[in-house]
Amino acid sequence: MAVTGYCLKCKQKVEIKNPQQITMKNGKPATTGECPTCGTKIYKIGKA
Repeated sequence: MAVTGYCLKCKQKVEIKNPQQITMKNGKPATTGECPTCGTKIYKIGKA
């Protein structure tokens, strides 16, 4: 299952590389990973 997110540096939707499920400080779920093109961190808030 591919998780997509928006890269702010590339300004386009990309597939998140090395996606990991995390819980933010406020208790909400999120997914974090890297952009495969430029290596910038990507956060996608919400359950994936």
